Amino acid sequence: MSNKRSNSFRQAILQGNRRLSSKALLEEKGLSLSQRLIRHVAYETLPREIDRKWYYDSYTCCPPPWFMVTVTLLEVAFFLYNGVSLGQFVLQVTHPRYLKNSLVYHPQLRAQAWRYLTYIFMHAGIEHLGLNVVLQLLVGVPLEMVHGATRIGLVYMAGVVAGSLAVSVADMTAPVVGSSGGVYALVSAHLANIVMNWSGMKCQFKLLRMAVALICMSMEFGRAVWLRFHPSAYPPCPHPSFVAHLGGVAVGITLGVVVLRNYEQRLQDQSLWWIFVAMYTVFVLFAVFWNIFAYTLLDLKLPPPP
Repeated sequence: MSNKRSNSFRQAILQGNRRLSSKALLEEKGLSLSQRLIRHVAYETLPREIDRKWYYDSYTCCPPPWFMVTVTLLEVAFFLYNGVSLGQFVLQVTHPRYLKNSLVYHPQLRAQAWRYLTYIFMHAGIEHLGLNVVLQLLVGVPLEMVHGATRIGLVYMAGVVAGSLAVSVADMTAPVVGSSGGVYALVSAHLANIVMNWSGMKCQFKLLRMAVALICMSMEFGRAVWLRFHPSAYPPCPHPSFVAHLGGVAVGITLGVVVLRNYEQRLQDQSLWWIFVAMYTVFVLFAVFWNIFAYTLLDLKLPPPP
């Protein structure tokens, strides 16, 4: 049996069948450091007091937020390995041997399906990796603590796949690197959830923090756009595309918002969930057929493989 609450069960709670203390979590005194951390995470991510209390009472840190930590460690490890092997840590993407890595998505090698996922372990440089890691940990880990590795991993990986497929459709000659698709899916879902539940979100300085997050995302997106149109280090192949960021945002404000708005409710009970899943599936199928047929039909001249 699923441990997620059905809509009818949630309604019973809201009607008072489950007795909760009338005192808000913020008014609780004498909490330990770990209890204050859990309370802080609850107020960062959940808009309803009843859900915050439910989370505070039931959270056991078992399992810990392993998904985001594992992905981050792998990304850092691959970056350090590439930095040592290439002898370059800043703007690694300008190194002539960078695109030869078998993890990078390259349009000429799009039949190698693993590249649609593994490109997240390759970053353009330490400036690219650093901002993605910061956003990934500051936003992704609290979300995983609340919603679990399965749900957050689903949103993250859906953003990753949507990012590479969006590039293959909208920027057909460009390669893709970096975890921005997954990161932007999580961050945009979180920001959209805050806006949609503005009065219920009790996190401190939420307007300032949203502004900082948007500035960071804009800086990273601006860096990606600049790099895409900067003269390539390996002509005729262009530098990596920025379109993966937009694919991640699209996933975040659709699938991601449904996940974050339904804490402990079964997603299969939400009609919006099935609508967005159907839209995502249609996009994936369209992109697959596009990758099979469009390059030939358009007679597009692709840059040679690295």
